[in-house]
Amino acid sequence: MRIIGGNLKGIKLLIPLDKSTRPLKDMVRESIFNILDHSSKAPKNISDAKVLDLFSGTGSFGIECLSRGAKKIIFFENYSNSLKILKNNIFNLKLDNKTKVYERNAYDLKESGLESEIFDIIFLDPPFKDEKINDLINQIKILKIADMNTLIIIHRNKKSEDNVSKFLNILDEKNYGLSKILFGKLI
Repeated sequence: MRIIGGNLKGIKLLIPLDKSTRPLKDMVRESIFNILDHSSKAPKNISDAKVLDLFSGTGSFGIECLSRGAKKIIFFENYSNSLKILKNNIFNLKLDNKTKVYERNAYDLKESGLESEIFDIIFLDPPFKDEKINDLINQIKILKIADMNTLIIIHRNKKSEDNVSKFLNILDEKNYGLSKILFGKLI
């Protein structure tokens, strides 16, 4: 896995050896950033953005954002193997001053003290079998960490039938292999 754009382009990231973590594939990540850069449906400028990366895994999405000029990334990860790799990736790339890692479950958002933050992008990449995505979107709404300009990007299995539309105005949806990427804003 490598960084595909920005000032860190081409640098390889550490990845897990076990199968319990599902890193975001380069092709899917590249497609997300192409949509952010060029789409009329879900455009978003990464430069100087504050990004919340939930279920961060090894940090590939957030680190890609930093490579492309994001100002600050907040990572949430609680799986110990992924957490070690995430921290090593941040350390190896000297990104400590632009990141904060919460070593906790993303569903504990209300315990995190993030109420004073408004994020430009919120990326949700829960396990494909997870069925509580709407609970998390509801927490985001209640905590007021997203406003009408915040883009919420969700990575799901393309067969999942989450009814996120009651919480989000879906701006775009793309399928890549087993992945489905939703781009939306809070209603």
